[in-house]
Amino acid sequence: MFNRKIYSRLSEWKKNPSRKPIILKGCRQCGKTFAVTEFARRNYKHVLYVNFLENTEAKAVFEGSLAARKIIMGLSSLYGDKVRFVPHETCLIFDEIQECPQARTALKFLSIDGQYDVLCTGSLLGVSGYVSKVASIPVGYEEVEDMFPMDFEEFLWANGISGDVLTYLEDCYQSETPVDAAVHNRMRELLLQYTVVGGMPEVVNEFVETHNMERVWHLQQRIIHDYEDDIIKYATADDKSLIRECFLSIPQQLSKENKKFQYSQVRKGGTASSFAGSLQWIEDAGIIRRCHNTSITELPLDGNAMNDVFKVYMADTGLLVSMLEHGTQFDILQGNMLGYKGAVFENLMADVFGKMGRKLYYFRKDSGLELDFLIRYKGKCTPIEVKATDGNAKSLKTVMKHPEKYHIEQAIKLGDYNIGRNGNVLTLPLYMAFLLREV
Repeated sequence: MFNRKIYSRLSEWKKNPSRKPIILKGCRQCGKTFAVTEFARRNYKHVLYVNFLENTEAKAVFEGSLAARKIIMGLSSLYGDKVRFVPHETCLIFDEIQECPQARTALKFLSIDGQYDVLCTGSLLGVSGYVSKVASIPVGYEEVEDMFPMDFEEFLWANGISGDVLTYLEDCYQSETPVDAAVHNRMRELLLQYTVVGGMPEVVNEFVETHNMERVWHLQQRIIHDYEDDIIKYATADDKSLIRECFLSIPQQLSKENKKFQYSQVRKGGTASSFAGSLQWIEDAGIIRRCHNTSITELPLDGNAMNDVFKVYMADTGLLVSMLEHGTQFDILQGNMLGYKGAVFENLMADVFGKMGRKLYYFRKDSGLELDFLIRYKGKCTPIEVKATDGNAKSLKTVMKHPEKYHIEQAIKLGDYNIGRNGNVLTLPLYMAFLLREV
């Protein structure tokens, strides 16, 4: 069993005397079911688990009246021999709640009743084709928590990196002191492994247990196929082929020098009017993240974002790599990537920042000047340049030379090097990106 950060969030939720039913929302197979069942096992005397995808009989309980008493009576008649229903001691788990829209509506009445804590999971709650099926979303009577695949820090925990090592890295980062060579090299190795494995728990478990990259790849391929199956199952008939085309175009979109997402790359002559809804579907499913261009390099980034100019990254770096030519994993682990390495490591940083809860922004001018990412860091707009090796950052140098024009006072370079500083530019190894928490 892996240690996941979501357990801390669930513990905070349980301590709140005014807690409402909570839904863990995220992409398929990111660990939601295991998280809620394991948390419930640790914290409740009795647990009722209902999987609406597997047990269609349970849906009948939510037909007609949604009064809490009637629902508990229906569930007890269906599962009574398997679990005791004791107020304030029994936890209800509704897994794959998107398969029973009436159960989502019923959360309001279970919340008002307040006798049973309710933990739910949902994979496609925001996508077109699901929302229309919900009689009434219980606004104000549920909490929705985004859950992601394992992040780099959780990957380190899974690979046996101790708290002492992470504390040491934090100390080096805060004091801007180079990391010991042995630790530095081990972290570089783990980052490359994370780049190809990603954070899907089943995939991470296979890697930790066997280090068999062929089996890792096959698991990732199965997840990609499952996503395609979801498109067929849940998308409206008119959207199915468009969504699939958008999804499969992502590796090619990132291969361009200007990685701005272009609908014409999805299909010749493609336009936003044809594909915008399809791309939104994939984003709502938690599979991708958008990174918006900004009109200026100033805070607030949200306010300066250009809604119609953006890049698209896979939410999980391992899944992106698995969509590339088979054998790419080996090339990355051996450091043999050529032109596409920039796309891979940009997506890696988008993965790290996105799983931290950061929205993604970049800056590009028609002249070609481009900053890979912009973040709010220590109260200032801060450019982040990502280098797969130790290359120069020409655009960053230009921006730093003209503070009167770009209003940039500090910057960070992430690359294959140790900690250092050159004036207002802090250089960090790529594996330290997850430590950039301060806003």
